[in-house]
Amino acid sequence: MTSIGILGAGRVGTNLAGKLSAAGHRVTLGVRNSEETPALATDIAPRIAFTDQRTTARTADIVINATPGDTSLDRLAGLRTELSGKLLLDVSNATRDADDGLPGDLCYPGSSLAEQLQAALPDTRVVKTLNTMLFMVMTAPETLATPPTAYLSGDDQNAKKTVTGLLGDLGWQPAWIQDLGGITTARATEAMILVVPHILRRHGFEPFAVSLAR
Repeated sequence: MTSIGILGAGRVGTNLAGKLSAAGHRVTLGVRNSEETPALATDIAPRIAFTDQRTTARTADIVINATPGDTSLDRLAGLRTELSGKLLLDVSNATRDADDGLPGDLCYPGSSLAEQLQAALPDTRVVKTLNTMLFMVMTAPETLATPPTAYLSGDDQNAKKTVTGLLGDLGWQPAWIQDLGGITTARATEAMILVVPHILRRHGFEPFAVSLAR
């Protein structure tokens, strides 16, 4: 059993929390507003704990960034001490909202949120994954008609090995996981978000992933 802290209690964070808790991990959701806790507690697994994000980052072995990508850097840079020595699994995309509220332009063109986080948190091992799909596919990849791909980017091989194990707990088969290399490769997968709003406008929130076909 691993102690996992999830920063962000929206659809992505709560979805991951429920599946990881069911897999036997000790999960804490870091919330910004304590008034959110009672409502959230009735919707997801009762074994999940709730606390503030700073405490979550300090007490967990592995931390997942599921905060809005356009504010993640400032938020997590403020937790540098708490995240020191930790593995940070980043699943967010940093985009500016378009007029209709869907993802728009990249916040870090020529770079990526994952790279920015690694630079701001030099004592933290950052791994990027699960950012190329709708949130429901993260925990149920087997529901798609075509096997999806979960891409991995990160400079630390042991950290990526640990994340691969967590992906297995979420239902990802080894053949569906593609290690792209170092953290700079995250700029490629983060750029994939640019296709997402066009798909959503045509098909709505029907589950899909941007995957590698062979």
